[in-house]
Amino acid sequence: MINSKICLQKEEGFDPNAASTEDSGVFGLETKEADAKIVYIPVPWELTASYGKGTAKGPEAIFKASKQIDLYHPELGRIYEAGFYMLPIETVMPAEAGIQNPSRHMLDASLRWHDKRSEINYLSEQVNLYVYEQSKRLLNNNQLVGVVGGDHSSPFGAIEAMAERESFGILHLDAHLDLRDAYEGYTWSHASIMRNVLERLPQVNQLVQVGIRDFCEEELEFAKSQGGRVIIWNDFELMQRRFANKAWTNTCQEIIQNLPQKVWVSFDIDALDPRFCPGTGTPVPGGLDFQEAYYLIREVQRSGRQIIGFDLCEVGSSEWDGNVGARMLYHLTGFMLESS
Repeated sequence: MINSKICLQKEEGFDPNAASTEDSGVFGLETKEADAKIVYIPVPWELTASYGKGTAKGPEAIFKASKQIDLYHPELGRIYEAGFYMLPIETVMPAEAGIQNPSRHMLDASLRWHDKRSEINYLSEQVNLYVYEQSKRLLNNNQLVGVVGGDHSSPFGAIEAMAERESFGILHLDAHLDLRDAYEGYTWSHASIMRNVLERLPQVNQLVQVGIRDFCEEELEFAKSQGGRVIIWNDFELMQRRFANKAWTNTCQEIIQNLPQKVWVSFDIDALDPRFCPGTGTPVPGGLDFQEAYYLIREVQRSGRQIIGFDLCEVGSSEWDGNVGARMLYHLTGFMLESS
């Protein structure tokens, strides 16, 4: 059952067994932001996407699908009573509006662009600033934060806000290393998120990457240059262990032993086998089964480590992508709450 340390809040007249109403919030809840233990920051953003498009609509797909999820968690019980709230999705400028209407929302209409690259770098900085400010505000209110992307550049501001408070490690589930140096000239590229974290946030003292199966030699060399700060569990090694009948539970224990006491989970949905995420921006054959990813996150919590925050990124816009994303979001939420 849910950890007794969590402050539960029951909503008056709310029936968790009934169908969601049209005007309900995420997961069909009626929680107000001020009453929520966890607040999701949606980031409909993908201007640095280098292959497939559509993940800017991932937060909306997840929000819609979340209303179909039964609230009682099979292992953790009534986690919804802690209260979950998603900020309005349109708070961040939609990716498709970025080039055509740079004055929308947070952007300075008087700025004159020299080229597309500098424009996108500027827009990315504004998104980082927005996510940082929202995360800092919520953390100061003693609320927990989960970022819902958008492409994988989305969570940098939240990780930065957390790094101002304490040191921690990152469990990074992904098909890619995301260690490229300003990929395609974009400083804040989705393919550079972990490079930016390592170079700019020394409080992140360990990066453990799982499910990796598509990377360049430069990224690998950069990882090796970090003196043990980066540990890679690539999909080929995990495959060999499966075929040798090595128990996943033992592999998970080996992965987790490299993590410090406090952990941020960065979950790019393309860590999963593409049958679970066909609409993701850069799908790669192979990858984790849904239940394998679930079990790994579960074991992080059961190890006694604290999950201090998370991001879930690169979810596609289709109904199936949203369904899978919403269910993983619920599990991430539950295990973060249980470890708090």
